[in-house]
Amino acid sequence: MNIQGKSALVSGGASGLGAATVRMLAARGARVTIVDVNEAAGQKLAQELGSGVAFVKTDVTNTDQVKAAVAEAGKKHGGLHITVTAAGIGVAEKVLGKESIHDLGRYLRVIQVNLVGTFDVIRYAAELMARNQPDEDGGRGVIVTTASVAAFDGQIGQVAYSASKGGIVGMTLPLAREFAREGIRVVTIAPGIFDTPLLAGLPEPARVSLGQQVPFPKRLGQPKEYAALVQHIVENSMLNGETIRLDGAIRMAPK
Repeated sequence: MNIQGKSALVSGGASGLGAATVRMLAARGARVTIVDVNEAAGQKLAQELGSGVAFVKTDVTNTDQVKAAVAEAGKKHGGLHITVTAAGIGVAEKVLGKESIHDLGRYLRVIQVNLVGTFDVIRYAAELMARNQPDEDGGRGVIVTTASVAAFDGQIGQVAYSASKGGIVGMTLPLAREFAREGIRVVTIAPGIFDTPLLAGLPEPARVSLGQQVPFPKRLGQPKEYAALVQHIVENSMLNGETIRLDGAIRMAPK
């Protein structure tokens, strides 16, 4: 699919991987809707990138807000062709902790944001995409979701996060199979250790140490590298129903 002139929506688009994707899409001529709970960051990015980019404050755990954001993207930018789900949170907690067992509320919160929130964006986005006129390949839309290497190499204390990301991986093929008749592709990216706001609070020695765990290149991944893969997925019609690890060949240790 040619990105130029298309309408795109990016959840979690105000920072990190999502913001890099918004920049990439806007630079290639897409009309982009940023969906995020961080209003200040979202508005700032939209203003920076100009009239082709809009912000809609949205909590992906609120289905009414998700539905309204997707509808707004379609109304403002003439339908919807590209959707990237990058909204997510993490929690580090052992099931059998020193003080107590894993808090169920925190587990459910991670599942609700990462997995259910991703699915909710997908269902409304796909409904809108199915109305598009097909391109020369019969394509009407592309959905890119964000998992993690934790879906495969989950570490001790990542049970909630790994479960949520594993669920995203598990949805990919059945969604791609179902949406094939509509000409909508679904591909998942599983990033390794990336330089995002999640790691921004760590001391520099700790960040360097994390980067050194990557076989090659021995550094943290850059959000623009994630965005570059999103670009390729959108433009390469044969990519469908797959989860792509973007991790420098890292395999996470147990802890």
